[in-house]
Amino acid sequence: MLGVEVKDNESVDRAINRFKKLVTRSRVLNEYKDRQQYTKPSVERREALKKAKREQRRRERDNF
Repeated sequence: MLGVEVKDNESVDRAINRFKKLVTRSRVLNEYKDRQQYTKPSVERREALKKAKREQRRRERDNF
Protein backbone atom coordinates (compact mmCIF):
# COMPACT_ATOMS: atom_id res chain seq x y z
CA MET A 1 0.00 0.00 0.00
CA LEU A 2 1.29 3.42 -0.91
CA GLY A 3 1.42 6.20 1.61
CA VAL A 4 3.01 9.56 2.24
CA GLU A 5 3.77 11.06 5.61
CA VAL A 6 3.29 14.79 5.93
CA LYS A 7 6.59 16.31 7.00
CA ASP A 8 7.01 19.15 9.45
CA ASN A 9 6.24 22.56 7.95
CA GLU A 10 4.80 20.90 4.81
CA SER A 11 1.43 21.88 3.43
CA VAL A 12 -1.19 19.25 2.75
CA ASP A 13 -1.30 20.26 -0.92
CA ARG A 14 2.37 19.49 -1.34
CA ALA A 15 1.91 16.11 0.36
CA ILE A 16 -1.00 15.34 -1.99
CA ASN A 17 1.17 16.22 -4.98
CA ARG A 18 3.91 13.90 -3.70
CA PHE A 19 1.32 11.14 -3.29
CA LYS A 20 0.00 11.64 -6.83
CA LYS A 21 3.53 11.47 -8.22
CA LEU A 22 4.20 8.31 -6.22
CA VAL A 23 1.04 6.66 -7.56
CA THR A 24 1.81 7.51 -11.18
CA ARG A 25 5.38 6.28 -10.92
CA SER A 26 4.31 3.00 -9.35
CA ARG A 27 1.73 2.41 -12.13
CA VAL A 28 -0.93 1.29 -9.67
CA LEU A 29 -3.74 2.94 -11.64
CA ASN A 30 -2.57 1.41 -14.92
CA GLU A 31 -2.71 -2.05 -13.40
CA TYR A 32 -6.13 -1.31 -11.94
CA LYS A 33 -7.47 -0.20 -15.33
CA ASP A 34 -5.98 -3.26 -17.03
CA ARG A 35 -7.71 -5.58 -14.58
CA GLN A 36 -11.12 -3.96 -15.08
CA GLN A 37 -11.69 -5.92 -18.27
CA TYR A 38 -10.26 -9.22 -19.41
CA THR A 39 -8.35 -9.22 -22.68
CA LYS A 40 -7.45 -12.41 -24.44
CA PRO A 41 -3.74 -13.17 -24.77
CA SER A 42 -4.01 -13.10 -28.57
CA VAL A 43 -5.45 -9.58 -28.42
CA GLU A 44 -2.70 -8.49 -26.05
CA ARG A 45 -0.05 -9.81 -28.45
CA ARG A 46 -1.74 -8.09 -31.39
CA GLU A 47 -1.84 -4.78 -29.51
CA ALA A 48 1.80 -5.16 -28.48
CA LEU A 49 2.79 -5.70 -32.14
CA LYS A 50 0.83 -2.63 -33.19
CA LYS A 51 2.50 -0.57 -30.51
CA ALA A 52 5.95 -1.80 -31.51
CA LYS A 53 5.31 -0.93 -35.17
CA ARG A 54 4.10 2.56 -34.23
CA GLU A 55 7.16 3.17 -32.06
CA GLN A 56 9.51 1.89 -34.76
CA ARG A 57 7.92 4.17 -37.38
CA ARG A 58 8.20 7.11 -34.98
CA ARG A 59 11.87 6.38 -34.29
CA GLU A 60 12.64 6.08 -38.02
CA ARG A 61 10.82 9.34 -38.71
CA ASP A 62 12.71 11.16 -35.96
CA ASN A 63 16.10 9.86 -37.09
CA PHE A 64 15.88 11.53 -40.51
